[in-house]
Amino acid sequence: MFLKTKSLMTHAAISGAPGAFPLVLLHSLGTDLRVWEPQAAVLSRSFRVIRPDLRGHGLSEETPGPYTLAQIADDVLALLDALNIHAAHIGGLSLGGLVAQAIAHAAPERVKSLVLCDTALALPPADFWHQRAATVRKQGTAAIADQVVARWVTEGHIDAPDARGLRAMLMRSPVEGYAASVEAIAAADFTGRAPARRIPTLVLVGEQDVVTPVAKAEALREVYEGELAVIANAAHIPNYEQADAMTDALIRFLAPPVHDFYEAGMVVRKQVLGEEHVTATSAAITELDRDFQAFLTRTAWGGVWARPGLDRRTRSLLTVAMLATLGCTEELELHIRATKNTGASASDVAEVLQQVGVYAGIPAANRAMRIAKKALAKEST
Repeated sequence: MFLKTKSLMTHAAISGAPGAFPLVLLHSLGTDLRVWEPQAAVLSRSFRVIRPDLRGHGLSEETPGPYTLAQIADDVLALLDALNIHAAHIGGLSLGGLVAQAIAHAAPERVKSLVLCDTALALPPADFWHQRAATVRKQGTAAIADQVVARWVTEGHIDAPDARGLRAMLMRSPVEGYAASVEAIAAADFTGRAPARRIPTLVLVGEQDVVTPVAKAEALREVYEGELAVIANAAHIPNYEQADAMTDALIRFLAPPVHDFYEAGMVVRKQVLGEEHVTATSAAITELDRDFQAFLTRTAWGGVWARPGLDRRTRSLLTVAMLATLGCTEELELHIRATKNTGASASDVAEVLQQVGVYAGIPAANRAMRIAKKALAKEST
């Protein structure tokens, strides 16, 4: 999608249920939002994953440089404003990790947690980066491609299809956007500076990263008082080379095993059914149904809906099909109305009810279709 955010036209990819908690993933220098594709495919089951092309990268607008981290961070915050998102998990790779830190310093109240991947507090010397910016402006990214890609992946992976794909991203990067972002890196320095409030932080680094080695990751972990995970057999961009290991580390941090099923269930219940509905239901609880409501929240929402194995849209449609089959009219209307928060469309519901008609009978599907028409009409008004 394309959005006008303040003075910038921003391109972003958004996946996952609209009602799920937002997760922003920021790409590295010389790549674009596609560098996060392996992780987004899994994380969008549980989160609303937002991947913007940073200023001067991908399909976002390229403006004259130099850029600053504060400027790029403000672009991301403006994107969240445009999407009516107050707070999100923020993850960043390399340059994206520097931008994530800038967001955490500028607006700590908007950052639920930080994931800092193959990045650092600072990347001196500045002269190196200014020289690179000059080289790219004069000769294009082709002049640095071999050197850069050799640092992005391990030696044995350099000819792999995904490594060649990363090279293609670099070669297609807008020249001024790349050079201007390099100048932002040259001026970056968060040494010894922590955000105004402590933010849960995961620091990820490839074991063989020579750009931001493990020692720099350790320094990040210390400043942010976070966790550190080292990805074996990976260099500066592990997203493809060690996709599963990187994704698993993100899931362990962002969606750890549930220990309090009631609390986890309440979070998901509000995301799916809407906070207004859950608040009204909670206010109407009496001694008669207090234990039942706790049981429902703990088992259905915490024990099943909070699981990462299926995405919200799939769980939503399965629930609609089963409730239609069983003739649970009140609950069916509730879950059809909730599809606005799960990413399921009206056409999805129509397809599911066709399936119900074949396998559970025309009367059940006919009754469910009447309920669906009524429920979806209410949501459109």
